[in-house]
Amino acid sequence: MEYTTLRNGVKMPVLGYGVFQIPQEQTARCVLDALAVGYRSIDTAQAYLNEEGVGEAVSACGIPRRELFLTTKIWISNGGYEKARASIERSLRKLRTDYVDLMLIHQPFNDYYGAYRAMEEAYREGKIRAIGVGNFAADRFIDLSSFVEIPPMVDQLEVHVFQQQREMREILNKYGAQITAWSPLAQGRNHIFSNELLTEIGGKYGKSAAQVNLRFLIQSGVVAIPKSVRRERMEENLDLFDFTLTEEEMERIRTLDLGKSQFIDHSAPDVAEMFVKAAGMDC
Repeated sequence: MEYTTLRNGVKMPVLGYGVFQIPQEQTARCVLDALAVGYRSIDTAQAYLNEEGVGEAVSACGIPRRELFLTTKIWISNGGYEKARASIERSLRKLRTDYVDLMLIHQPFNDYYGAYRAMEEAYREGKIRAIGVGNFAADRFIDLSSFVEIPPMVDQLEVHVFQQQREMREILNKYGAQITAWSPLAQGRNHIFSNELLTEIGGKYGKSAAQVNLRFLIQSGVVAIPKSVRRERMEENLDLFDFTLTEEEMERIRTLDLGKSQFIDHSAPDVAEMFVKAAGMDC
């Protein structure tokens, strides 16, 4: 496994296992499979409603806690200092751990300033090793970074070959924050698994289009957290460290960038209203 070093010196695996949309009853089995094949970074969230499954796997896996990197996220309904503070304690209980390695504000809605203060406090107490945000566009990221005591160390965004976030990566580099990719395989959009260019390049290395996509992200300085419920696909997604793309291949893959989300426009009024309504979700 390769690692990136966050601003505060914490080392984060460049490849992790995401549990978005995995039902609670399947989560423990999936996480145990992921850990068994070699993953050490697990990414969950309060809103995924499966932190308990992750905690069950972490407790049962037999791997020393210090070797694992656990990420979770504070949901919109827990905005504000008091609610966020309580939700951090709930997440720790569900994950069966005294600390998480990374905690993020999941979405830039509700009182995320208050929630962020709660994270800063928990960070100082040793309950969180690194803090950051998710889905923060440039304006909100710069605003938050400029008016908090401990600037975000990570921003988790939609990143894959069709949405490469090149401008945002430059901004995050300027502010010393690591970009992490959710849905790094674009959830199969745009026929990514059979993409002609990715397949052609993969043929040179004996790799799949999915592996070329993930390798492209890692070589671009992006942390990726692919998700699969199939052990053989988990193994495939992890098998990225025995080849390196050439600069010519990287440049060709850059031409696939469509420069826009393939899922959701966070700045659209109807999307904003959807997230505001999500504040009523019990997490």
